[in-house]
Amino acid sequence: MNENGLEQELAQLQNVYNMLTEFLVKYSFQLVGALLVFLLGLWVANKVSNLVAKQFEKHHIDITLSNFVSNLVRIIIVVMVGIIALGKLGISITPMVAAIGAASLGAGLALQGMLANYAAGVTIIVTRPFVVGNTIEIKGVSGVVKNIHLGLTLLTNEEGEVISIPNKHIVGEILHNSFENKLVNNHFNINYNSDVDQVIAIIRQVLERSEHVSQQAAPQIGINGFNSIGLEIGVRYWVATAHYHQKKYQVNLDLIHALKQAGIEVPCPVREIHVER
Repeated sequence: MNENGLEQELAQLQNVYNMLTEFLVKYSFQLVGALLVFLLGLWVANKVSNLVAKQFEKHHIDITLSNFVSNLVRIIIVVMVGIIALGKLGISITPMVAAIGAASLGAGLALQGMLANYAAGVTIIVTRPFVVGNTIEIKGVSGVVKNIHLGLTLLTNEEGEVISIPNKHIVGEILHNSFENKLVNNHFNINYNSDVDQVIAIIRQVLERSEHVSQQAAPQIGINGFNSIGLEIGVRYWVATAHYHQKKYQVNLDLIHALKQAGIEVPCPVREIHVER
């Protein structure tokens, strides 16, 4: 490299140095001020968010709603502080807001399904048609609510499976909420010559004494119908959803043992076949 080239390189480095020095001298106070404002804003955002969460916990409000509101408060404060910090640097945020709006419109069209789930999640958190621990049934799928997220709701069943339901399939649909329990709806036949009052009394005694049956609501027992086999007895009672099938099977076993011990016959279906010659 000749001397002229070296001098040009040094001149360029000197220009860069002069420009950086001038920038720091001119904007150093703005940079420090913007940084201090932003750091102070982050501290305030965390403090306010924690305060909101503690107030929700103090009033025993659902944890999902508490997390959503506290995080929303933190985001709003951080965005506002960011705008103030940019103003300290002399940066106009109007073009930035326009760009964010245009980008948001495009992203909204591309992520329409996801945004619908988030909107439905906000609706669920605010209106609270169910909370964690409730038993719900939606579109033929049932289980105990394990967690509620903005985009989806997680259920768990007796087999330990985790079922993910997008929130847009919950809001606006027919929802069954039986809280911690689930209804067992059984029916069976007895002979027409059986003492119906005795049968109902036996069933009621078994259900009232059973540790597997929830006593929060009284069992319903009665004649469900009449058919060619015999009197159809209907039995409805509640068991804990977490062990639904296990408890249902045990109660059914207790019922059949009690009926047999009392001499009550449960007839089997009979089909007559006529052969023409």
